Amino acid sequence: MLYRLEIENFYSIRDLQVIDLRISKSVPEYPERFAPIFEGASERVPKVVAVFGANGSGKSTVLKALAFISWFLKDSFQHTGNLPCEPFNDEISSNAPIRLAVEIGGPMELSSEVREAASSKTRYGTYRYELELHPKDGAIDKVWREALLQKPNGQGRWVRVYERQSDVIKGSKSFPLTGFSKVIDKVRPNASVVATLALFEHPTAKALVQSAETVIRNILIDRTDPNDADAIQFLALNPGIVEALNRELQRIDVGVEQMQIVQTATGPAALFKHEGLRHQMPWLLESQGTRSFIRIFPFLLLALQRGGIAVIDELDQSIHPLILPEIMRWFYDSARNPNKAQIWMSCHSVSLLDDLLKEEVVLCEKDHRGRSRIYSLMDVKAALRVDNLYKKYLGGTYGAVPQIG
Repeated sequence: MLYRLEIENFYSIRDLQVIDLRISKSVPEYPERFAPIFEGASERVPKVVAVFGANGSGKSTVLKALAFISWFLKDSFQHTGNLPCEPFNDEISSNAPIRLAVEIGGPMELSSEVREAASSKTRYGTYRYELELHPKDGAIDKVWREALLQKPNGQGRWVRVYERQSDVIKGSKSFPLTGFSKVIDKVRPNASVVATLALFEHPTAKALVQSAETVIRNILIDRTDPNDADAIQFLALNPGIVEALNRELQRIDVGVEQMQIVQTATGPAALFKHEGLRHQMPWLLESQGTRSFIRIFPFLLLALQRGGIAVIDELDQSIHPLILPEIMRWFYDSARNPNKAQIWMSCHSVSLLDDLLKEEVVLCEKDHRGRSRIYSLMDVKAALRVDNLYKKYLGGTYGAVPQIG
């Protein structure tokens, strides 16, 4: 489970912002809503993280940070040119470091080879991934520092898995570099050590890439965001997801009996069979809400199946407010979410606050200089467990609301 995110000089975030979602021991148990950071850990973290704030406050920036880290670990070797992110838009920041970091729980022996050599019993703990990029006049073509650290059982000091400082790369027993000296020379200044070594069958790097693949996101870093054609093409290649999607559509969409993907002269197309209608309806005649749900459903399903992290920007776009709590319940349900997947989402539908605990809420606000501030509702002293979060938020008690007038 991901429990900490740090962002500095990244898009609308200028100064270091830290989101720490570890839940106090005094908070009552909500086993369906909270999960241990790793198997056997006493510290807990929410399965659902909902980011609220005014338009342009920095909600998407929070999710972009998570999306960029997963993209960088997995795909940066294939990218050419400047890295696809931006520092804060002022003169000082254009040449200041971009710093990102995440902390997450997981098994200490990442690759199956290392696990088999260590013992039959899996050890767990926490990891910290740090990335520092150095822009030059706003353009980013060089990684200054990249490091993965671990704490067995989440205790003690951070121990290096691997670390890169400019052109110097150091491994460890769990990330051996013996036999990969020639490959190290192929790590480009703008690419991840992990993404590069995984291409050359480095066992731990491959395991880390597989972990990055469990971050399922609708924010694409190195190309435009997915559109309707992308969604239909993906569904055409994944009939099992279409089957699962149809079960949900029958429950939440009035009259839809089935969606079918058919092949046409111009490629796959989606047709919808409605109760009482003579002909099947094409994609463009379906409601915006139905199409939004279909576009987002594969991301949710894959995260639940893999036990990963769904990073969803504007989950509530055109989706009925009563459907949003239902989606949250998928992550609470141990049968649908046996591997303790997490969802990080941005949202404008404040009515969802009626269904959330304060541990599940992150707020964003922007000052008059365009700088975003990010904080958990747990950090707001005025936020009490007995509060009506919906009313208190709209009343401005917690901040992060539009200032109109």
